[in-house]
Amino acid sequence: MLLAKSTWSEIEAFLTRSTTVVVPIGSNEQHGPTGLLGTDWMCPEIIAHEAQKDRDDLLVAPTFNIGMAQHHLGFPGTISLRPTTFIAAIGDWCRSLAGHGFTKIYFLNGHGGNVATIEAAFSELYAEASFSQRPRGFAAKLKNWWDLEGVNGLAMVQFPSGHGSHATPSEIAVTQWAYPDAIKIAKYDPPVAPTGPIREAADFRKRFPDGRMGSDPAQATPEKGGALVKLAAEKLLKDVRAFSEEAAP
Repeated sequence: MLLAKSTWSEIEAFLTRSTTVVVPIGSNEQHGPTGLLGTDWMCPEIIAHEAQKDRDDLLVAPTFNIGMAQHHLGFPGTISLRPTTFIAAIGDWCRSLAGHGFTKIYFLNGHGGNVATIEAAFSELYAEASFSQRPRGFAAKLKNWWDLEGVNGLAMVQFPSGHGSHATPSEIAVTQWAYPDAIKIAKYDPPVAPTGPIREAADFRKRFPDGRMGSDPAQATPEKGGALVKLAAEKLLKDVRAFSEEAAP
């Protein structure tokens, strides 16, 4: 069930069955010569949308598609939020959902650079409850899609070398499966990109001139992406169910 394609009365009815909602979250940033700018928000959205098909017990919110991409701003098309802005926005999403009665808010993330700030946002929300000595009313959970059970293991089997950490063949394969008309082709030089630290945008552009980090996206195929999506969707349902059934203290 997709929140954006539902009416308010349908969401009100859903809340009588479940108070859990999944929020795909990612980033709009460069992903090398062939990776789509939306890769990091598309991947969690693709997986979450696949998981909710033909189900009325899984609700997926609109995708939070702009995140912490400041180190990619040396590449045209990247859009980033400041950490403070990102924290504030996540807080307002959670407060809005909790105000309607959602008690479990599950963020399925597609960008590693978001993790620290999302967790800081959760800490800010819990601090509000702690300092007021009132129950927070909801729990939030963060999960990277590649950390779902077995998913990274499958990616390592599919891409035993040249997987890297940015513009990876696994994430590009997922978007290829979902958007075959948007597949891009380029010659990579070198085939496997260099690795190194992540600092500010100018430094990143110098270290990684084509945007990749340790990866060889030429290995990506729609078929491999489809296998990743199928497994991730299955394990997402399992993880969300466990979160939903988590007992209150």
